[in-house]
Amino acid sequence: MTFSIREATKKDMPRVLELINELAVFEKEPDAVEVTVEDLQKGAFENPKQFVCFVAECEAYIEGIALVYNRFSTWKGSVLHLEDLIVSQNKRGTGLGTALLDEVVRYGHNLGVRRICWEVIDWNEPAIKFYEKKGANVKRDWDIVHLNENAIKNYISNI
Repeated sequence: MTFSIREATKKDMPRVLELINELAVFEKEPDAVEVTVEDLQKGAFENPKQFVCFVAECEAYIEGIALVYNRFSTWKGSVLHLEDLIVSQNKRGTGLGTALLDEVVRYGHNLGVRRICWEVIDWNEPAIKFYEKKGANVKRDWDIVHLNENAIKNYISNI
């Protein structure tokens, strides 16, 4: 199978959203995606640019994505965050995930970041093994903390 990895374009965002929805179904959160094609286009292509998206294309069809953005760590300095690495269910195991991760690591290296970080759901053992095989340290002793939109509003109302 031949494929190419490239930076996403504005016209790729509908397919990017399809893959995001596919991931949500896989992660048992089919109704959790609120982002729209317009949100993705604005975030990737308007100033300030909020993220970079790489796509894996097979025969002119996008079968995978990796979405990244810059962060700053008080301990490390410049950090790249991998928000999602998604490969279509029917293309897993074909090397697309490796190629996308390779592109993310190259991109981070070229930026001069001191760390690349991401989350993986604890029951996705194939992904965990994949990341560990690539040299990633899966930190199982940390919890992820979120304030969703309603929690933010509630917090603000109590300040």
